[in-house]
Amino acid sequence: MEKEQVLLKRTQERLESLSKRPGLKKGNSIAKMLKENGISRRDFMKWAGTMTAMLSLPASFVPLTAKAAEVADRLPVIWLHMAECTGCSESLLRSDGPGIDSLIFDYISLEYHETIMAAAGYQAEQNLESAIERYKGNYVLMVEGGIPTGLNGQYLTIGAQGSTGLENAKHASENAAAIFAIGTCSSFGGIQAANPNPTTAKPLSAVTNKPVINVPGCPPSEKNIVGNVLHFILFGTLPSTDAFNRPKWAYGLRIHDLCERRGHFDAGEFVQKFGDEGAKQGYCLYKVGCKGPYTFNNCSKLRFNSHTSWPIQAGHGCIGCSEPNFWDTMGPFEEPVANRLYNTPLFGGADRTADNIGITLLGVAAIGMAAHAILSNIKKERD
Repeated sequence: MEKEQVLLKRTQERLESLSKRPGLKKGNSIAKMLKENGISRRDFMKWAGTMTAMLSLPASFVPLTAKAAEVADRLPVIWLHMAECTGCSESLLRSDGPGIDSLIFDYISLEYHETIMAAAGYQAEQNLESAIERYKGNYVLMVEGGIPTGLNGQYLTIGAQGSTGLENAKHASENAAAIFAIGTCSSFGGIQAANPNPTTAKPLSAVTNKPVINVPGCPPSEKNIVGNVLHFILFGTLPSTDAFNRPKWAYGLRIHDLCERRGHFDAGEFVQKFGDEGAKQGYCLYKVGCKGPYTFNNCSKLRFNSHTSWPIQAGHGCIGCSEPNFWDTMGPFEEPVANRLYNTPLFGGADRTADNIGITLLGVAAIGMAAHAILSNIKKERD
């Protein structure tokens, strides 16, 4: 309790200091913006409670989480696009019914974001340089997409100065207060880094010596993106991470641990092929390739499409998109990993736990799950 009080006091002092800074959007505020969009104070506080719980903070932090969201417009953000599909930005900014997460992110001071900025050409390049210089040491850098390093980094050459993507990523990283790799491409290289990786794409962390928090997913949930911003606003520090620099509050549990079909797995009820009776009954999708037992993410809690559904609910197994090298190591996506146990990356990432323990244990678990599926099926046939 004493530690909690100390942390509360420090956080309050930090938020009071931030609130004294001028808002970066003159004449507006996040509170005003939420009201204009029909978000009541009650709804906002409920959202703050949800975010507090997600960040694994005690309930006493709910008012502070709300305050952190309200001062988020004091935080300059630079968002760079590298080799990607812009899906991470689209999932956050193009919601047909934007929630509080999307509205807050849309409102914070995005000093540079190629998808939504009006500037182009020389003006856009000047905006980026100006933001880096003006907010040196105080801005949050978010990078979407893998970093192509082949041909001496000549890929993604843009602007009047002919800067490459690699140069921009390094330059922007140098003076950032916090760096977040948004999506699997920026976190781990993604499909751009899949074999044969013609552009020699690498994760953001491979091209900078600054700490990088990985927020993987294809795309990640908007709450995982906004939650990291709130954490930085609250504490001025980066969150606790797992072996792959993913925040534990978001990626600390496997898809399998919280899956709505977990009961069917434990009961030995599996979909044998898509469209069969088991599929209609909502049985476990492990035998048709679900990678939930090897994937760390909170998709089952947050869901997508305004939190209405997610792949497993829709009838297809998890493909492990938040794991390193998933494109090469998790496929074929409709076959169990355990079917090809010795051709999987047991020592390369996908079978490592969130805290870098139990590589062998999880390998044994894969064998056990396969055996469990087979034996349960035999038992059901006998019955």
